[in-house]
Amino acid sequence: MNQLEHILAFVRVAELGSYTRAAEALDLSRTRVSRQVMALEASLGARLIQRTTRRLHLTEAGERYLLRAQGILQSLEDAAEEVGQGTSDVRGRLRVNGPMSFGTRYLAPLVAQFMQTHPALDVRLDLNDRRVDLLEEGYDIAIRIGSLPDSSLVARRLTRCRLLFCASPGYLAAHGHPRSVEALTEHRCLRYRSGQQSADWQIASRSLTVNGPLESNNGDVLTHAAEAGLGIAQQPSFLVTESIASGRLVPILTQEPAVFLDVHALYPARHYLPAKVERFIELLTAAWGDPPVWEQNIGLSPIAQQ
Repeated sequence: MNQLEHILAFVRVAELGSYTRAAEALDLSRTRVSRQVMALEASLGARLIQRTTRRLHLTEAGERYLLRAQGILQSLEDAAEEVGQGTSDVRGRLRVNGPMSFGTRYLAPLVAQFMQTHPALDVRLDLNDRRVDLLEEGYDIAIRIGSLPDSSLVARRLTRCRLLFCASPGYLAAHGHPRSVEALTEHRCLRYRSGQQSADWQIASRSLTVNGPLESNNGDVLTHAAEAGLGIAQQPSFLVTESIASGRLVPILTQEPAVFLDVHALYPARHYLPAKVERFIELLTAAWGDPPVWEQNIGLSPIAQQ
């Protein structure tokens, strides 16, 4: 047994949360996998996994080591692809990260389609709204919406979506239609906030401070609240397409200049791009379109499409 086998055993145990499932994935006995992990811990002089009768969890050292170990295994996989058939064939493991609400609606179905087309491919899809570190956490590609921080990553624009003001017919009947952006300050507004991010609304090149009964870090929560008549929401179009099409929400202030959010694919800069990443990006670009497919049937004016 060598160090690489120990690392692989530890990573599979950590990812699958079980020695038994890791043993099945590696086609080894549970005892052998356990011994490999203990040998790795002995060589490092640190406990990586805390074991109890009911469950296991990573120690702080284990969490740090897992990120590095996943990166090592990914680099080895990339190297094998570069010298083998991986530059032209879609195979191996593809690790994808994307935002939660968008990923559930528009990313997950395409992942399934991609796997059906390329049966030699294994995929790990993680959906969350935090800014992941692709290199540290071993992702091949991340989908991000909106502004991007400066980094060494490559950003490829896939499409764009607009921010829409919308409210339920019941709310508008009770409180009236705002006739201007400034009039929003007199209405109940449902605001998105993530971490320390400002809850102000972006209006073209400026921001507007609004108030209302609800803040949330999840767009679906705000959409449900708007449908219930609790106020006006400013939402990315992908979150409200179905609600607008069904009449549960009505777009307002559509005469205002549109605010667009770019949808990007982020991936580490490399001398070559693995086929699995290139083909996946091609699928996303073709499937989403520009203007995106989720905006094509909700009655937006041609001017807003520009």
